[in-house]
Amino acid sequence: MTKLKKMIYIFLIGIMLIGICGASLHAETEGKNEKINVNTASVERLTELKGIGPVIAERIVNYRQANGSFSTAEDLMKVKGIGSGTIADIENRIVFKSASD
Repeated sequence: MTKLKKMIYIFLIGIMLIGICGASLHAETEGKNEKINVNTASVERLTELKGIGPVIAERIVNYRQANGSFSTAEDLMKVKGIGSGTIADIENRIVFKSASD
């Protein structure tokens, strides 16, 4: 194989890797901009919200199971560990749809 063919081969492999990595990154970040339904989201999904770690996410799910759906962002403040600052950070990323919507 000539030096030029090797360079073309390496270049094409590089382009393919860039395309694969770009597609993977796009798929990974695509869901992070979608709104999260706090009435149906899993603990894992809730932890994507700023200021919501696994403990608070578990509290949200437990509260929801014991008391029913949330209607507003302010309803989330009934969950221990969620205050107005957290609500301000996440209110543009959450929705309140029932499981049947």
